[in-house]
Amino acid sequence: MEVLMLKRFCFVLLSLFVAVPLLAQPVSLSSLLDEMVDRDAVTRFPDPAFLCLQSSSYDRASTTPDDPNTWFANADTAQFIRDEMNGDRKEWVLMDAEGPGAIVRWWITAPHYRTTFRIYLDGNTTPAIEAPIGELIGGDFLVGAPLSAEKARGRNLYLPIPYAKSCKVTVDNMPTQGNLYYIINHRAYAEGTAVESFTMDGFKSLKEKIDSVQETLNAAGEEFTDISEGRTVSVPKGGSSVSLFARGNVAGDRQRGVLRRPAPRTAASGGAGVLQQIVLKVDAEGEALAQALRSTVLAISFDGKETVWCPLGDFFGSGVGVNPYKSWYTRVTEDGTLISLWKMPFRRAVNVRLINYGDADVKVAVKSIETAPYQWDDRSMYFHANWWQERRIDAIGGRGTVDWNYLTLKGRGIFVGDVLVLLNRNPAWWGEGDEKIYVDGETFPSHFGTGTEDYYGYAWCTPAFFEAPFHFQPRAEGPHNYGNVTNARTRSLDGIPFNKDFRFDMEVWHWASTKIDYAVATFWYGFDGIEVVDFQARRDQITEARAPVLYNTPMSLEIPGFKIEKIPTGGNVQVQNMGPFVNNGEWEDNDQLWWIGARPNSRLELILETEKDGKFKLVVAMTKARDYGIVQFHINGEKIGEPIDLYNSDVIPTGAIELGTVDLKAGRHAVEVEILGKNEQSAGTYVGIDTLTLVP
Repeated sequence: MEVLMLKRFCFVLLSLFVAVPLLAQPVSLSSLLDEMVDRDAVTRFPDPAFLCLQSSSYDRASTTPDDPNTWFANADTAQFIRDEMNGDRKEWVLMDAEGPGAIVRWWITAPHYRTTFRIYLDGNTTPAIEAPIGELIGGDFLVGAPLSAEKARGRNLYLPIPYAKSCKVTVDNMPTQGNLYYIINHRAYAEGTAVESFTMDGFKSLKEKIDSVQETLNAAGEEFTDISEGRTVSVPKGGSSVSLFARGNVAGDRQRGVLRRPAPRTAASGGAGVLQQIVLKVDAEGEALAQALRSTVLAISFDGKETVWCPLGDFFGSGVGVNPYKSWYTRVTEDGTLISLWKMPFRRAVNVRLINYGDADVKVAVKSIETAPYQWDDRSMYFHANWWQERRIDAIGGRGTVDWNYLTLKGRGIFVGDVLVLLNRNPAWWGEGDEKIYVDGETFPSHFGTGTEDYYGYAWCTPAFFEAPFHFQPRAEGPHNYGNVTNARTRSLDGIPFNKDFRFDMEVWHWASTKIDYAVATFWYGFDGIEVVDFQARRDQITEARAPVLYNTPMSLEIPGFKIEKIPTGGNVQVQNMGPFVNNGEWEDNDQLWWIGARPNSRLELILETEKDGKFKLVVAMTKARDYGIVQFHINGEKIGEPIDLYNSDVIPTGAIELGTVDLKAGRHAVEVEILGKNEQSAGTYVGIDTLTLVP
């Protein structure tokens, strides 16, 4: 579906449920900045109502999930709505929205930045903003960090840009720029909503407010109240539950083994309130701490209904083990203190519990649980946090595997964030998958992304720590992209409201044929009666919450047909499907071991085994192509055979190449592949190995 068609459909849909109020004050840059740093705002359904939409460079070949050959298409760069002439200058259109709205989040990345962004508002032919792309997004053309910042090669801008009638975003000079990946989240208000359009003069007049917002966001997570007289509770093993704080009539929450004690801080008894701060610390170390953070679940009920059920490590954004960071809604300190600043309103009652599904008792220091008065009205919603996990999902190497469902809801509410905690058993990149978010009956997602790391605000599979108010990567175990990883994104102005239903899928798209574990915590607000689809199946995650976790993942590459016990000294290894090239020759099982991203002098060690002593021929079958290198083989530290030049203008199999004969003892033998360089005609130093065998 074309982007413009989708937007028109959304405007029709919006008109079905929105009655536009006569507002005393229009939506403006000033009001949006206020909303961004008001944690209470997200607890109420938006007024004026809006849709959150997305424009991105997703591969336009993806047209329907009914066609698996195109649905996981991965050419997610330099895809535009159209190109057009502006005088004698050609421009490419990234976004074209009719009606009142506001851009609320940008993300871009590229190998380099050689183009200019232009933002045309309300049909004007003169851009309201014109700037070099790298200075506007992630640079300091308008604002600096944290509203505009580069994080792990992903450039983000959170400064809102409102418009009264329309917004068109373009770039120029694309032949020189080449690749450009982009995502623009924007609000669409109903016709008649009063919006004050962005102007540079208006922007400059708000300097003091913008500086204040920057300071507030930079201090995110530091304003929590630490109660020194906080107590320590012991949560017995085996599914026992302990109440940390209860207020009001919690009869609907009664379970065997529940203990109720007063919290360090409470609001006045009776009436509506808001749970606004939870500060805990698990008393354990090493592997025991990592396990406790997964098998100890935070469960919170509001007005007799449990809406939060999530392992501690996932809820607080840490993932496996203690991984310090700070963000707008949550924080983990160096000493392992877990802090939540989500606002969670209730009418009458709240009960905060811990459930220990593990095999050992867990001690938890309750540093602070704080409530405050809250004015409940007809827009107020309950806070929800859900969690579920699937282990050993099959990834098929260089292709999308499945759209893995984060969350499906029926009812009315707003989606505000998620934490993805995964285990990658291969150092190759795991996150090519795009987010696909469907709202209110959409058959094609209004949010179709360009890659998992792009959704989380970074880029180029960079395994570096980063933190920001609304996105963070506190853990990427490594080396490369191997092991435990935590990615998180929470939403402020880019929250996604829904009136009937909501579905969030993420592609599982890994460059290697391997198995990968995904666990996701999702955060959202909803009205009474909202339903989590497959709730019972997801709620019954006791076994998964109890399942062992490892803080330090042992090295074990799962490459079908090859044994690898060491990370290559450069690049990544994976299995490549050779099906598209079968007309050029034959590869065993139509795939190969593909070593990419390595430079000369890099080495890859493979393991072969013999059951008895004797003389053996080392035989290899490889691939030649226009971007392949020159390699030398070694066995047990000694060269064998001559260098092999793998350059060829077409992709072809070499067939069997006999490297030489060696005397070997029974047991394991290391075969090293060394990249020497490349043919002067070659475009790279890739290596493809079809088979490697020892022949008696």
